[in-house]
Amino acid sequence: MRVLGISGSLRAESHNTELLRAAADLAPAGVTLEVWDGLAAIPPYNEDVDGEEPTPLAVAALRRELAEADAVLFATPEYNGSIPGQLKNALDWASRPFATNPLRRKPVAVVGASTGLFGAVWAQAELRKVLNTMGATVVEDDLPIPIAHEAFAPYGRLVADEQGEALRALVAQLHSSAEMAAAA
Repeated sequence: MRVLGISGSLRAESHNTELLRAAADLAPAGVTLEVWDGLAAIPPYNEDVDGEEPTPLAVAALRRELAEADAVLFATPEYNGSIPGQLKNALDWASRPFATNPLRRKPVAVVGASTGLFGAVWAQAELRKVLNTMGATVVEDDLPIPIAHEAFAPYGRLVADEQGEALRALVAQLHSSAEMAAAA
């Protein structure tokens, strides 16, 4: 089973990308989590150039990656109480056409890390709202990682065992949701 990991951060040393790498290491047997790195290439949404075959090649690649994944794990930082604009922009592209968008009925989960005390809680809520609106199947649980600059050991492992176990459980829940969707 293939899970696509999408980080809402463009930073080279992103805590959210690191969180996705930690999730990949904790994935159950038979699950491959691949971190997608094409977010920066997505142009601003423009309905004039959208269609079945969107003009921007990066958008076509995003839609293809989403369609080919069995599930998607999003990791988002919090920017001004919400999700980063670049992530929202990519989701705007992915949401078209609405009835057949590649996230429709696709199992997805949301995690987030921030250097503040709330661990991107507001951003995760906002992202869950956007994904639900798009028609994705959003798993119940999420995982906020506060004070992210202290949360990771070398090689991306979470320092706090309970956070690592919560991440493992969330990835297992996403895997289970994807298996149920495949069987339906």
